[in-house]
Amino acid sequence: MAANWTKESWRSKPILQVPEYTDQAKLESAEETLRSYPPLVFAGEARNLKAHLAKVAAGEAFLLQGGDCAESFAEFSANNIRDTFKVMLQMAVVLTFAAACPVVKVGRMAGQFAKPRSTPTETIDGVELPSYRGDIINDIAFTEASRTPDPDRMVRAYNQAAASLNLLRAFAQGGFADLHQVHQWNLDFVAGSPQSAQYKELSTRIDETLSFMEACGLTGDIVPQLRETNFYTSHEALLLWYEEALTREDSLTGDWYDCSAHMLWIGDRTRQPDGAHVEFLRGVHNPLGMKCGPTTDPDELLRLLDILNPANEPGRMTLIARMGAGNVEKHLPALVRAVEREGRVVVWSCDPMHGNTIKSESGYKTRPFDRILSEVREFFDVHRAEGTYAGGVHFEMTGQDVTECLGGAQAISDDTLSERYHTVCDPRLNASQSLELAYLVAESVKAGRWPQNGNKVAAAE
Repeated sequence: MAANWTKESWRSKPILQVPEYTDQAKLESAEETLRSYPPLVFAGEARNLKAHLAKVAAGEAFLLQGGDCAESFAEFSANNIRDTFKVMLQMAVVLTFAAACPVVKVGRMAGQFAKPRSTPTETIDGVELPSYRGDIINDIAFTEASRTPDPDRMVRAYNQAAASLNLLRAFAQGGFADLHQVHQWNLDFVAGSPQSAQYKELSTRIDETLSFMEACGLTGDIVPQLRETNFYTSHEALLLWYEEALTREDSLTGDWYDCSAHMLWIGDRTRQPDGAHVEFLRGVHNPLGMKCGPTTDPDELLRLLDILNPANEPGRMTLIARMGAGNVEKHLPALVRAVEREGRVVVWSCDPMHGNTIKSESGYKTRPFDRILSEVREFFDVHRAEGTYAGGVHFEMTGQDVTECLGGAQAISDDTLSERYHTVCDPRLNASQSLELAYLVAESVKAGRWPQNGNKVAAAE
């Protein structure tokens, strides 16, 4: 166990980005209810994910992390879960083939209910109310009752997460993830895309490979790996009352795990070394992510790695860079060099979403597809120049046909943003844009593995 740590020790530390609950008795009742509920995930599953991420850190696999900006109670449905899971499978097939390595699939699902905000309140027509912080805390409707933080929402979030996880496990293991079916979905996408010629060559090579495997008798009926997959969940560990209530001691190892998700991450606004969020997460044994933005200082990053991963355990830490297009070369190399110089074992992943949010002329918060793609490519370029491994990507996306991000092959414009703008918080890539991005970055992923991966393996030997 981490020194001087308990699952409650975060309560004595400074804390940011959490609501002020006015009814303490109601808060304690919700916490007690959650403590009595079963874990959402199991310690052994979190250990499996950590082992997979250790392979990513070694250059032997690639991380695909994606899902909703903020899950909502109103849009909760089996179809929405299925469609987001489906597009992640489609992206993973493209990336797996291009990089010739396993893709570790981690969803921003079954727990991504809380969001940090720039200001604690917002004012509309002279009325000031608490900011919307995600459905686990309050409601987006601009009324005093809706915006008042309600602890009982944590219990509702748990129940929705449990139902989501039940369906995700069924999809992952019940045949929905069959490789041949997923590839057929991709062929349908390519056939209907305005940029079909650009993606056809890669799809044809995948099709030929699968046909050869089938001719050799390698089908899902014979090889279970072709019809099943591992899928893990993650979210930002922001609302610590919820996280603590679902933290349990593993009966096999005696270690503590936050059983609300397989992987948790710390946001760019809550990574203070002496803060409550770092204090809480240093003591749980889940794989952890940490957002690294333009304000991240190399020395502070090393200090945080000392706190969160003092044993330098492979697979424990994923550093998620979110710099903004045009800023990657300016800010990322210093962080990479500091981590490499000190011999820290991490997964480097790229979040090209949060640094590229703009307001459109029509007033919608949006993200241009070209800027998202540009940041991903800049991320790979920096790692290629530094001789390090660009190990993953982190997208806010949905399987729905929304119109929230500008551009892409669909050419979503400022005039069409309003047609299907459904997000309760930040704009998401839709299914077509997400898969298009996978095809466009596939060659960067492949180039990023060679020759760096060979060098890394040779050095290890």
